[in-house]
Amino acid sequence: MELGQIEYLFYSAGYDKISTNLSEYAFYYRMESQGITAILVIDYHKGMHITEEQYAHMKKKGTEFFRARGETDVHMLSLILSEDTEAAKKLCVSDSFCWMIDTGSNRLIIHENQVADFYGWKTILEEFMTKLPYDTEYAYASPTQGQAQKRSKWTRERIAATPWVNICLVAVNVIVFLICTFSGELLYNKGAFGVMEVIEDGSYYRMITSMFLHADVQHIFSNMIVLYYVGEIVERKIGHIPYIVLYFLSGIAGNVFSMGYELLLGDYYSSVGASGAVFGVEGALLFLVILNHGKLEYMTLGRLAFAILFSLYSGFTSTNVNNAAHIGGVLMGFAAAAVIMIMRSQTGTRKDRDFNEN
Repeated sequence: MELGQIEYLFYSAGYDKISTNLSEYAFYYRMESQGITAILVIDYHKGMHITEEQYAHMKKKGTEFFRARGETDVHMLSLILSEDTEAAKKLCVSDSFCWMIDTGSNRLIIHENQVADFYGWKTILEEFMTKLPYDTEYAYASPTQGQAQKRSKWTRERIAATPWVNICLVAVNVIVFLICTFSGELLYNKGAFGVMEVIEDGSYYRMITSMFLHADVQHIFSNMIVLYYVGEIVERKIGHIPYIVLYFLSGIAGNVFSMGYELLLGDYYSSVGASGAVFGVEGALLFLVILNHGKLEYMTLGRLAFAILFSLYSGFTSTNVNNAAHIGGVLMGFAAAAVIMIMRSQTGTRKDRDFNEN
């Protein structure tokens, strides 16, 4: 891989470039909903020498550049292109947001102490490098020519990376809630979860229908705001189909836990809400964050653990909250994410494993 090729890749993905006074350094960035996503590309060619201090200074200056323009949330990854991977490794040794590309073999190298993904770029780089050597007609085309020639291809790839399942789930929940506001108690009577209805009437469908019913505006708002921001990370990480399976399994597990708890106490009540499924998505994200050494995108282990524990605590200290469903959901989500990632690692090719060596 050469600089012209990596530059074409960033332009095609909708990134803009900021040049520096040193030709070996360049920043590529794009505005995201959570802030600026920036990638510092370093052409560490033969005969060049970069100290750790110089590397840290350049990365710091890049962050300061964006913050001086009012961007408080700057997420930056370094990408070092070099045939001398041992020399490049010395720069990355203390930086978890640093990857290397062996330009001799077109191989992405991510060490164990480094983030396993950065806004989907691991997959983008891997797929791009499998197609090299690249056609120089496109690799060195101008940004305008390159985008025009390959626009449709990258558009399809970006659509595939969109968390459309999560968006649809949020939309369906909102639409059902709006319908409920005009239909009175009809949908609640037919779809709310109740132990007696399930056991005596065999209304097992209520385990699913209750996941799309909410008691009031505050109830649906609190569930959907968490689902929207947390769910998109999980879906991008595990894929569309595994995500929807995980979502429904978590919701069903929450209702099963609720049923067991009510039977144990002999106290029965009707319940509605996507909380079990939403807690399942949070449990899945907890596993993924642990798997990625305590940080995934903008989410850290401490921040996520606090959010889950605080939500559980709020439930236990409030009335009319189905805490058993929350616990069942988070446990199922954590377990389902673990199974999904284990299955993925077992079916991965030898080539995929080589990208994460050392």
